[in-house]
Amino acid sequence: MAQWLRFEQDGQTKFGTLQGGTISIHSGDMFSNPADTGETAELADVRILMPCIPSKMVCLWNNFRALTAKMDGEIPEEPLFFLKAPSSYLGPNETIRRPKSYDGPVVYEGEIGIVIARRCCEVAEADIADYIFGYTCINDVTAAKIISRDKTFAQWTRAKSYDTFGVFGPVIATGIDPMTLTIRTVLNGDERQNYPVSDMTFPPRKLVSLLSHDMTLMPGDIIACGTSVGIGSMKEPENSIDIIIEGIGALSNKFVQ
Repeated sequence: MAQWLRFEQDGQTKFGTLQGGTISIHSGDMFSNPADTGETAELADVRILMPCIPSKMVCLWNNFRALTAKMDGEIPEEPLFFLKAPSSYLGPNETIRRPKSYDGPVVYEGEIGIVIARRCCEVAEADIADYIFGYTCINDVTAAKIISRDKTFAQWTRAKSYDTFGVFGPVIATGIDPMTLTIRTVLNGDERQNYPVSDMTFPPRKLVSLLSHDMTLMPGDIIACGTSVGIGSMKEPENSIDIIIEGIGALSNKFVQ
C-alpha cells in the first residue's frame, strides 16, 4: 500500500509517497515507473495539491442500491454518467465557492474515486486490475436547482461543472481493496453520510471495464463512483466539509456562500 500525492515546495511542483508526516520525493511520471530520488520533505512544510491532473472526471449517477431504494428508483442496467469540466477541479484545503450566477442550494456528495493507471480502451473486466492505479476521495459538489430547471433537458454537466465543484484528494491510495471501505461525510462537525463501498451497483473493476467500452480512459483520469444516502446542502455562510475514507484519507475544504 502507498499514498501518492502532489505538492508545492519552494515554488516547485513535486510528487511522492507519504508515510506518517514524511514525503519520499519521486521523479518522472507518477503513472509510469516513478523513481525515488532519496530526498524527503515534511508534510507540514509543503502545500498539498490535487494528487493528479485528470483529462476528464467521469461521474456516476444512481450507482448505490441504498439511494436507489430511498428514491423508489430502479437499479440501472448500465452505468449512468456525466462529465465534469477540468476547470471545475479543486484540491484539498481549498475553498469551494458559490457561483455568482446561481442562488439555489449547493449540495455536497461524498464519494470514492478511481484513478486510472494507463490508457484504457475496450478492456475486459478480467484484465482491468492493471488499469486501476488507486483510489481517492471525491466531493461531487452540485448546483442542485439547475439540473431539472429546463423540462426539456437535464443539465447535469452544467450543475456539476462550476468552478471549484470538482473536488478530490488529498492522496491516491494504492494496494487497497475498495470494497472493504466506508465513505463518511462530515459537515460542520456533524456526520451526514456513512455508507459502504460494497453497496455499489457497478463495482470498480466492472465499472472501469464498461466505461472503457464507451470512451478511452487516460492515465490520471478519475471516475467518481457516485454517492449514497445523506446528501444535503451547505447552508451556513462558511462551512467545513470533510470526505473521509479510512485507508485513503480525509479531503477537507471550506465552502463560502
